[in-house]
Amino acid sequence: MLHKRYLQKFVLADLKDRMVFIGGPRQVGKTTLARLIGDAEFLNHAYLNWDNAEDRKNIIRNKLPGGMELLVFDEIHKYKLWKNYLKGLFDSYKGKFKIIVTGSARLDVYRRGGDSLFGRYHHYRLHPFSLAEAIGAEPNIAVFKDIPFQRASAKIHVLYEQLIRFGGFPEPFLKKDDTVLRRFHAERVDRLVKEDIRDLEQIRELSQLQILVDILPDKVGSLLSLNALREDLGVTPKTISHWADVLERFYYHFRIYPFASTKIKSLRKQPKLYLWDWSQVSEPGRRLENMVASHLLKFVHFLQDSAGYTAELFFLRDAQGREVDFLVAIDKKPWFAVEVKINDQSLSNHTRYFSSRLMIPFMYQVVNEKGVDFLQDGIRVMSADSFLSGLV
Repeated sequence: MLHKRYLQKFVLADLKDRMVFIGGPRQVGKTTLARLIGDAEFLNHAYLNWDNAEDRKNIIRNKLPGGMELLVFDEIHKYKLWKNYLKGLFDSYKGKFKIIVTGSARLDVYRRGGDSLFGRYHHYRLHPFSLAEAIGAEPNIAVFKDIPFQRASAKIHVLYEQLIRFGGFPEPFLKKDDTVLRRFHAERVDRLVKEDIRDLEQIRELSQLQILVDILPDKVGSLLSLNALREDLGVTPKTISHWADVLERFYYHFRIYPFASTKIKSLRKQPKLYLWDWSQVSEPGRRLENMVASHLLKFVHFLQDSAGYTAELFFLRDAQGREVDFLVAIDKKPWFAVEVKINDQSLSNHTRYFSSRLMIPFMYQVVNEKGVDFLQDGIRVMSADSFLSGLV
């Protein structure tokens, strides 16, 4: 059974007058989403994969299937002339069929600079399943308002436990099998390094890059020191910086940076690192923090891609070492902050401090225990399943 994805109606709305690009990690469900849209909304649609020799030949020869209302091009950004090809196709046939473009490498990177496709497409980033998506909640966000959380239930908690165990990537989450999860981890990382990155990046030391991939799960939630990683791997600063950027472009990890404000003496540069697949993180506290980080990143990307907001995800840390795990801001203005605790319901003094200094409208302390929900000193302490149910 194919599960409806949270972006489906938004992609369909944009297809009325433009192409839609769908980026995201390998195996996150981009092709499934495109086919769901094709099956549900179009009488005839065709899927063309650049990695398939026959499809590649037909694309180059401009020999496309006739009578189609929707064409889906997968990985076409690997074609050197892909921008001009799509531009000509869209300009010539936009009244005859719709176009969706999907790709596991970050399409937003390849489309930058002298963009001949400007005004002809809209770009979405597809994320793994989140708790709100798993329970079928429709996005219901009002910027700078309190988040409308779902009422706690046994069903929500079961789905939360499944997500934290198996992660949000469709195959392991939907199958809920430990063997499937182990194989998914091994195959996804292997293909990421040996196929995706090898095909599109000039990296000779793939074996060392693989070692970096193996190291990074232990760095989740900590300030990331590229210099320390450089020493561990015996490479130059330029090399380790390039490798970290490549892995981020290919959706292995993401980094968030400290929020800068004149009201606090903030640390401005050193980021924290999280994985797109939180199920790779073994330590329970770090895994929970990564899961919350991933949900919040999905939340801000959705606001950017669907509504055009300048939404960003930060963390709070000042020169005295006070820290709060996450801050969501719109146009650099704080909206809400989140502190994650595995089981500590007592209020963090750091949360109180940043709340008063930055006048943050909403403060949440999220814990792994179920059935927790109370307000103290303007800070809402609540169960992780309840909190995550209100996001996207």
